[in-house]
Amino acid sequence: MMRRHLLVARIALFSALVYVLSWGTSYLPNVNFIFFIVFSAGFLWGAVPGSLVGLIGMGLWTAFNPYGPAPAPIMMAQVIGAAGSGLVGAVFRRSNWQRGQAPTLAGRLILSAFLCTVIFYLPVNMVDALLFQPFWPRFVGGALWAAISLGFNVLIFPLLFRATKRLYVRESAF
Repeated sequence: MMRRHLLVARIALFSALVYVLSWGTSYLPNVNFIFFIVFSAGFLWGAVPGSLVGLIGMGLWTAFNPYGPAPAPIMMAQVIGAAGSGLVGAVFRRSNWQRGQAPTLAGRLILSAFLCTVIFYLPVNMVDALLFQPFWPRFVGGALWAAISLGFNVLIFPLLFRATKRLYVRESAF
């Protein structure tokens, strides 16, 4: 079991990564590393720490981004949706991810990327469409923007998982 102060420091570090990397990709629409970072935190330390990374990191980004803060209902949907990626990471860790061939692992990571994206964008797009009406055109437009994020996540999860796996090996030694 990792000491509590080390876990708190890791949650803070990953939350800061969410915020800083969101700034770094803010000029690329819906391209960000939030989902993978929160997924990795959930994978490494469990559902609660992973969700906290999503809550804190997305809360910071939503409140202090270069385009101004989101309206409160959308902010809540974003923060809750981001926390969901930590849950997906924790479930992935428990899913016998080490068994099987590389294509199987890549397929599971792609499924995880899909789940993280949907868990985030479904509530965000629903709240956005309810607030700014008309519902269906706004919701479908949001879904098209979510497709950009999904495409990026489907690429990034299998490509960067090797770094998370390496952290997993190092963290297992604690």
